[in-house]
Order: sequence, then C-alpha cells, then structure tokens
Amino acid sequence: MRKRAEWMTRADDEILEYLDTHGAGTPKSIAEEIDRNNDYIGVRCRKLTSYGLVEKPSRGYYILSESAEAYLEGDLDASELEQNSESSS
Repeated sequence: MRKRAEWMTRADDEILEYLDTHGAGTPKSIAEEIDRNNDYIGVRCRKLTSYGLVEKPSRGYYILSESAEAYLEGDLDASELEQNSESSS
C-alpha cells in the first residue's frame, strides 16, 4: 500500500503512474492522458520534483526518480521526503 504525504494530491499519483507507464512526459502529454488541466499538472510536476519523486532532465520534460519507483511499489513513505527548495523552480 502506498504511503502518501499530506502535501500530495490524487493527481500526483496519476502523474507518477503515467510516468511509470510511459517512461517520460511533458505536463501537456500527462494532462491529456489523465484529463486534467495542463497548468495544474505543471504545478504538480514541479512540486513532485521539489520532493525528489520526479526528475527534470530537460525543460518541460519529466521522468520518475528511484524514490518514485519505491513509492509506487509501496516501499517508500512519501511523508518522510524533504522538500528541496532549489529544485522547486
């Protein structure tokens, strides 16, 4: 069972599941797939990046981190992650 942090939303799980299935994505491609607003997905991707669940190898392009893989498998308690203010931009 996944251990979600208080700051996480249901959309965060959907984003992580999308990236797990597709390998990578942009906020636009993710938003279209999970039927959410593109801007909202961008905000959530930046939040997930700031906690180390998502990595941003290039502008507007996101992939899963090892932490996210552990979270999706139920092996990581997301509430134990600390926000990195440098990667929130």
